[in-house]
Amino acid sequence: MTTEPHRPPMRSSNEVEPDQLEVARAQGDTYKQALEAMKEESGAVLKRAGDYLVAFVQEDAEGMYMLEGGKLVWREAPEEANAHLEIAVADAADGRFVPMLDITLTVSDSDDRELFTTPMPLLWHPYLYHYGANARVPDEGPFTIRVHIDPPAFMRHDPVNGKRFETPVDVEFPKRKFELGRKPSPEAEPRGADTDYAGG
Repeated sequence: MTTEPHRPPMRSSNEVEPDQLEVARAQGDTYKQALEAMKEESGAVLKRAGDYLVAFVQEDAEGMYMLEGGKLVWREAPEEANAHLEIAVADAADGRFVPMLDITLTVSDSDDRELFTTPMPLLWHPYLYHYGANARVPDEGPFTIRVHIDPPAFMRHDPVNGKRFETPVDVEFPKRKFELGRKPSPEAEPRGADTDYAGG
């Protein structure tokens, strides 16, 4: 079940002028361009829920750099992983990316049997900040994706506009077909252990 959508406030206050709110909207427009590119490239689906616009996309399992002992080490996606799951979250009022969220994602099969639940950590990406995890699924689906977002712990400026992201939000993406695969990166180094993956 998806949480009823709500639009957070975007009004002038003792903290922000109308032209500054336009700057925030311009930032959001740029992030929206990246979401649209993600939609065109990988078939992202978007839904409004609570104070957020939430996007889900599935791609090939992939490796990433992680900081280990003060150095970046490449961790390849293991052979068993066949999907990379991504969630992007934007403010429903201005469209800006929302960082520092505690997100969990659950994948269920066509009979609504839960296959796994996984935390979705924040991932840096060359053009689209998002939350994500590698996974192994038994087939191409269809799957039901359920996303739970807890209220963020960061403080909010502004007595008018700061009252947002207060309650947990749930988003459901039913009947999602996957295109399975793995994207190796043999040129990345130094190398460490393979990434973790959900559904193992």
